[in-house]
Amino acid sequence: MRLQVTCEDRLGLTRELLAQLEDNRIDLRGIEIDVAGIIYLHLSDVDFASLQKLLPDLRRIAGVMDVKTVGYMPSEREHHEIQALMKALPDLVFALDIKGRLTQANDAVLNILRLSLKDIQGVQAGSFLKGFAFLQWLSSESPQPETCKLVFAGEEFLADILPIFIPDTQGVSHLAGAVVVLKSARRVGHHFNLLHSYDDSSFEQFTAESQVMQQLLHQARRFAMQDQPLLIMGETGSGKEMLVRACHRASLRANGPLLTLNCAALPDDVAEHELFGSAPGAFGPDWPGKKGLLEQASGGAFLLDEVAEMSPLLQSKLLRVLQDGRFHRVGQESEVTVDVRLYCTTRKSLGEQVRKGLFREDLFFRLNVLTLEMPTLRQRLADIMPLAQQFCSRISEELQRRRPRFSRSMTEFLNSYPWPGNVRQLKNALYQALTLLEGDELTPDVLRLPLMDAHESTAEQWFEGSLPEATKRFERLMLERLYPLYPSSRQLAQRLGLSHTAVANKLREYGLNKTEPV
Repeated sequence: MRLQVTCEDRLGLTRELLAQLEDNRIDLRGIEIDVAGIIYLHLSDVDFASLQKLLPDLRRIAGVMDVKTVGYMPSEREHHEIQALMKALPDLVFALDIKGRLTQANDAVLNILRLSLKDIQGVQAGSFLKGFAFLQWLSSESPQPETCKLVFAGEEFLADILPIFIPDTQGVSHLAGAVVVLKSARRVGHHFNLLHSYDDSSFEQFTAESQVMQQLLHQARRFAMQDQPLLIMGETGSGKEMLVRACHRASLRANGPLLTLNCAALPDDVAEHELFGSAPGAFGPDWPGKKGLLEQASGGAFLLDEVAEMSPLLQSKLLRVLQDGRFHRVGQESEVTVDVRLYCTTRKSLGEQVRKGLFREDLFFRLNVLTLEMPTLRQRLADIMPLAQQFCSRISEELQRRRPRFSRSMTEFLNSYPWPGNVRQLKNALYQALTLLEGDELTPDVLRLPLMDAHESTAEQWFEGSLPEATKRFERLMLERLYPLYPSSRQLAQRLGLSHTAVANKLREYGLNKTEPV
């Protein structure tokens, strides 16, 4: 049991506390003074009846303001904090006493040694760490921090060796031991490259006013720095390849190439030849041989576009590449080794393809390590108008014409259209409209879009349930589409031809009302 005693800073108060414990026949296991006015007592287990008697006795001591039970002593909290930190650190950490003997080591060390902490405690550091005279350094008059190369478990590390000094009440520091932190050369090089090559600006090209897009880019920034396969799913035209290129530019492989193969565009034999290459003489005595795209991308990254369309033959060969980075060129017995990061995009569900027997399950699990799903434009309502404005500016500049303004009906239409072709469809529709536009205002009638398809894509939902239910669905959808376009519910009421009270009630009914006053 632990008690926290809040009290005055009075001479003799601690002695009186201990006397009360003795009178109550309670064993004291530890005492700590955290700051002036707070004393912690670590007691042996106390039953409820004894505790009920002890607490009032302690509170009656002059200068004691409060006594309460707590879960831990300050030293226990600090100990567990240090243990949690030691477990989380990827670097190897050792602690030594003033004789150079090991007292602590984190899990990263113990996992390599395959020993427990008890097995190494008391062992001289030099038994495990080669290349530094720890005992001589600790015996010097005033050991200073050192950085050097050490060998541990047969591998070379960069070591930071830090002395531990503890000051006494007179301000004099006494050597208590040392901490040794080992970093692998590969890890140091990784951090160096990270600092010098990371380019986060590659994601700034995306319009991300919507929350769903902001979340996607946050995840993409994290995934970009990894080296595992990245699978990006999403509808046609949603920007999957654009996201791949942004991730590549923000990765440690940014200086290497990014090559692409469209798995749906080529026959099986041609795709195999393009992907893995061919040996000299594979297609006749005059054939000089050819490096495949995977081999050309070594040191960089490779994109398999529409990977769900990949044939069973290519799937099996790709699985081998993912397992050990090796493959055979067409017509060649010797193996080729490559070092590439793999990106895959698909508009189909790979899980569904696996269930249908069209995609290898083992390959699916190899690819499904890091995944991102591009939201549709329908899910990015807040991005539609900013995207339209950006496209309009770029296209107008390309066509060397003055940028037109958007009519209110045009704004409403862009936000309400379902955009089955996503961002690409929006861009193409605006390009055609601006090419044909003769005036200075864009209106819905200049957009050539499959309106019937748009209605058909959502038609089934209007026939579900009763007429009042379908009416409410339509009413809610209309309010969801229009409300963001109007700064107040009064203006929305005017647009709909209703009273302000009626619109306010409907917004409240559907949970669409804003927090600001209307």
